[in-house]
Amino acid sequence: MFGLFESKPVLEQSQSQWLFDVYAWSLDNFDANVFYNNTVLVLPTNEFFPGRVDSQQGMAELVFEKVKSYACISHWPTSVVDQSVCAIPNAPQIEVDGALRNPNALVDNSVADELRLQIPYNPEQVSNPEGMIASFAHISAHYLGQMAKQPPPGGPEFWPHVTEVLASYLGFGLMFANSAYTFKGSCASCYNPHANRNAYLSEQQSVYSLAIFAVLKNIPNKEVAPHLKGHLRGFYKRAVKEVKAREQDLAMLNQQQFLKA
Repeated sequence: MFGLFESKPVLEQSQSQWLFDVYAWSLDNFDANVFYNNTVLVLPTNEFFPGRVDSQQGMAELVFEKVKSYACISHWPTSVVDQSVCAIPNAPQIEVDGALRNPNALVDNSVADELRLQIPYNPEQVSNPEGMIASFAHISAHYLGQMAKQPPPGGPEFWPHVTEVLASYLGFGLMFANSAYTFKGSCASCYNPHANRNAYLSEQQSVYSLAIFAVLKNIPNKEVAPHLKGHLRGFYKRAVKEVKAREQDLAMLNQQQFLKA
């Protein structure tokens, strides 16, 4: 009776704990110091993604170069290719000279095309910038995640979900939350299913992952909530409140920046 008015967890305990575990894995494998000192919350605004070009290929390249910059992987040799002629390999062994993530690394433009990572893009997503940004961030996380020293929480069957959380860890959580679900309306003239991305985390899971990021980075709600879809803002604020209450889990994540120093 006395628990009648207690608030329910915003996610099932197993789901929220798994998200914390993936953040712990990310911090342990992908430079906690870069996360705390250099990683920013990427906003879906013209300030974060300035410029415009006339071709779909040009727009894709422009967007991906910014994604690389915010993910601190600008030094990776890459080539953006229309997905009709490129597919992500199932499990290639990727090697990067030096640090995996380095905000100050120089770009080596001398790498031959055949040695560059092929980054596929969907031309239809040019009309859906958030979806394109999230897709590029997910592909980047896919490659980055393969270079982890330890297997991720949950095993191989959860790989697509893990890499979405990893992309949120890289700073792109807003785009994942906003593009996790797209209403499939019946208006054939305004709905383009090909412009959407394939999402693996639910909206709630993506928002909770974003909340963990914001709490770890001490980002106030007023800098995050206005950029979320309207129906997600209340859930986000409740998720932030719950994350802040999980002091033991946060302490374990925060100590990573000192262990890796």
